[in-house]
Amino acid sequence: MTAKSIIRIDSAPPRHWVGDGFHVHSMFSYNQDAHLYSPFLMLDYGAPYLCEPRDVASGATPRGVGSHPHRGFETVTIAYSGEVAHRDSSGGGGIIGVGDVQWMTAGSGLVHDEFHSPAFSQAGGMMHMVQLWVNLPAKDKMTKPGYQAIKNNDIPKAAIPEATVDGASVRIIAGNHSGQSLAGSIITKGAASTFTPMNVWDVRIHAGQTVSLPQPEGWTTLLLVQSGKVTANNGKAAGAAQLVMLSRSGTEVSITAFEDTQLLLLAGEPINEPVVGYGPFVMNTRQEILQAVEDFNAGKFGQI
Repeated sequence: MTAKSIIRIDSAPPRHWVGDGFHVHSMFSYNQDAHLYSPFLMLDYGAPYLCEPRDVASGATPRGVGSHPHRGFETVTIAYSGEVAHRDSSGGGGIIGVGDVQWMTAGSGLVHDEFHSPAFSQAGGMMHMVQLWVNLPAKDKMTKPGYQAIKNNDIPKAAIPEATVDGASVRIIAGNHSGQSLAGSIITKGAASTFTPMNVWDVRIHAGQTVSLPQPEGWTTLLLVQSGKVTANNGKAAGAAQLVMLSRSGTEVSITAFEDTQLLLLAGEPINEPVVGYGPFVMNTRQEILQAVEDFNAGKFGQI
């Protein structure tokens, strides 16, 4: 296999608030170099931070983001600690707890809100989450909205063959992985259904381990290092809150961990279509954006 080369390593920019509940680093967005990240549009990394308790039982408002629209893409929320309560106008909703994933297809348009769950608000604690925006191809941008509530226990987990026992593992949120599952069977399919081919994997690697996580030729491949320190294909080291972009050419992704490491691997087949976005709407043309605004203002996205 030919190794994918490192294109660049980006450190997290300063945090900013999304609403009053999510303190995130925007690792990339469709506003700059969208074609380089396709099929992914945006990645907000909510590195661990402590949330003080809020007495919602006495009427205080939970922290979070109020009602807002989306059209033309999907949002993926991965919870590592903390809890988020979600509701949307298509009828989707629930509590996203530790280890859970919410995969929401905005498609033709919906309205949703995201707040700290009542239990988490009341108790406080550590919040650590990722939200990823995944583009939809033109033929699917106006698909019916949908919602995948994926529980931690439903996400396949696999050992990485060349690692020592318990030396490395993968949670296969989306895509395919050929390793040995922790239950002893071969894993081929992740938990989420996707419109275009991609791999979204949570990866844990213990210090001193080198593992191979090959990705298809021609695919965008990104590594979000959440903790620890690694090198990819013997390149420059990357540490916590850094994003590694690998070349689309090549297939081999060899990762060496110098410390116990947690990372999110994002790989996908690029969607070679124009990206035109305006806030929560991502379409292919300016006219489609104007139509999205008009439809939202006319109430066509529904209500929660």
